[in-house]
Amino acid sequence: MFTAMFGAVEQGIIYAIMALGVYLTFRVLDFPDLTVDGSFVTGAATAATMIVLGYHPIVASLVALLAGFIAGCITGILHTKGNINPLLAGIIMMIGLYSVNLRIMGLSTENATSLPNVPLLNSETIFTKFAKIWEPLGIDSFINNIVAGLGAQTLPQTWGNLFMMIVVTLVIKLIVDWFLKTEIGLAIRATGDNKRMIRSFSANTDNLIILGVGLSNALVAFSGALIAQYSKYSDATMGIGMITVGLASVIIGEAIFGTKSIMRTTLAVIVGAMIYRIVLAIALRVPFLDASDMKLITAVIVILALIVPQAIEKQKQKKRKAKRLQARV
Repeated sequence: MFTAMFGAVEQGIIYAIMALGVYLTFRVLDFPDLTVDGSFVTGAATAATMIVLGYHPIVASLVALLAGFIAGCITGILHTKGNINPLLAGIIMMIGLYSVNLRIMGLSTENATSLPNVPLLNSETIFTKFAKIWEPLGIDSFINNIVAGLGAQTLPQTWGNLFMMIVVTLVIKLIVDWFLKTEIGLAIRATGDNKRMIRSFSANTDNLIILGVGLSNALVAFSGALIAQYSKYSDATMGIGMITVGLASVIIGEAIFGTKSIMRTTLAVIVGAMIYRIVLAIALRVPFLDASDMKLITAVIVILALIVPQAIEKQKQKKRKAKRLQARV
């Protein structure tokens, strides 16, 4: 059980980067962007292909981030310059990226124009590179001894991946917090709240939307690149339902921790992503559920995350009304 929960947290912290990207579009910009399902795979495909071709994993991950940014910017351009509905613009881009991703993965070999997947079993990734630095430190054995003393029977092979991803995710969180407090970040937030108002201050809302959607998909693609290296493969179908996963993370985090400030909200999104993976791991241990039920479980989690907070809030309002009536009496 401990190993399953550990793996859930480990994956959750990586998916949290994707959830931060979804937060930028859905909450900050109020832009329903479905490009996520495609740009997640774009990041994975770009990173995996470059690693197979011999590029350094860090360079491959950064190029994947750039590819996601370009994909997001195109979605923003379709909406702002092409006057296409934001939902439809995202769908169009998501569909187009499916073929683009196949082409990108096809570059990993000379014998194919397109490929549905790229394995990384024998390739160096960010995680294997970091393991070479982490393992000689002896931290794994130290932590495992403590955990074993607490009663855990099965122990993880390494704590290095979790440590590295916590650092990377927190750095990205701090960058997002800082950016949203800059002049451009405040303008993007204002665009999501009231376009007419920010236009009255001579701000170019079209450019702000393009930039915001681009940054969102850059984070999504970067998360995809890390997941591909963590899972040791990239696949054309690995992005299906990613927008739902991102939304679930955002909704769960906000429901538990609230949205009183940007720093608190971004932290809530990160924790929400980990909670989502933990709930999913627990659900999959139910005897009558199978791995093929993951999408159904995700849908149920999102429904509960949307309905439960509303029900709790209504109950609180009823209690407040009752107290007011008693006070008047």
